Amino acid sequence: MITKYGYSTVGIISAIVLILIIISFFIKNDIIKISIVVVSLLFLVFTVYFFRDPDRTSPNSNKVIVSPADGKILIVKNIIDDRFIQGDAVQISIFMSPLNVHVNRIPIDGTVEYFNYINGEYLVAFHDKADKRNERTEIGIKSKYGKVLFTQVAGFVARRIVCNLSEGDTVRQGKRFGMIKFGSRVDVVVKPDWNIKVKEGDVVTAGETILFDKQI
Repeated sequence: MITKYGYSTVGIISAIVLILIIISFFIKNDIIKISIVVVSLLFLVFTVYFFRDPDRTSPNSNKVIVSPADGKILIVKNIIDDRFIQGDAVQISIFMSPLNVHVNRIPIDGTVEYFNYINGEYLVAFHDKADKRNERTEIGIKSKYGKVLFTQVAGFVARRIVCNLSEGDTVRQGKRFGMIKFGSRVDVVVKPDWNIKVKEGDVVTAGETILFDKQI
């Protein structure tokens, strides 16, 4: 299944590929003709693959926070957050390569109480200042067990953040809310009273892998 966030891009790429293949029919050099057709089709296949959107099954529990993105755990660190958590916090950063599924999902049930878009730079996603300097969308959810902040951070390749959330929205764990096109990272920030369930280097799946839990 292709995500709805990619319909326009897939449509444009499909049209370009069709035009290139038609043009190739008028080229007499067989090597150039075959090269154009093969490269065009491979690019189309990659585009469709990039915008894939598989179904996921979430834990459906307010006592856990699931990963909002597919990828690899890049950073687990203590920080001080003055955007939404307001104080000591723990941040987990997930790096999304161009080969990962890029549809993002809600990490926990709750209400969107904070939303902020920043038009920033395009440092590589694994740069330690990318979360402060890059283009990003910051979303804060008030859940039953506390505040959860997560951010979509654009990277060197990714130049298009899609997010269909607004302040006041009621959200459900595991539901799709947007994507970052062509690789980047997602950060999750919570208070230190949540238990960390992953470590740097772990591979995570959006909507399914538990990043934090809370013993009540």
